[in-house]
Amino acid sequence: MGSVSLKDLLDQGQSDEVVGKMKVLAVLESLPGLGKVKARRVMDEVGISDTRRVQGLGDQQRRKLLEKLG
Repeated sequence: MGSVSLKDLLDQGQSDEVVGKMKVLAVLESLPGLGKVKARRVMDEVGISDTRRVQGLGDQQRRKLLEKLG
């Protein structure tokens, strides 16, 4: 179906330039059951800027994001 898990996408963002340049907010907003408001709330709770791109996430931010979205 072309679906990919959040963890796989974050891993792919480290090596794939196209995925790495995607904004984290856009990725979260595209997840099923997570709209614009919830995506921004999750990013605030984890401490990620709205303008952060996938390749710019630190290890701790990635871990917290994956824990939060399980």
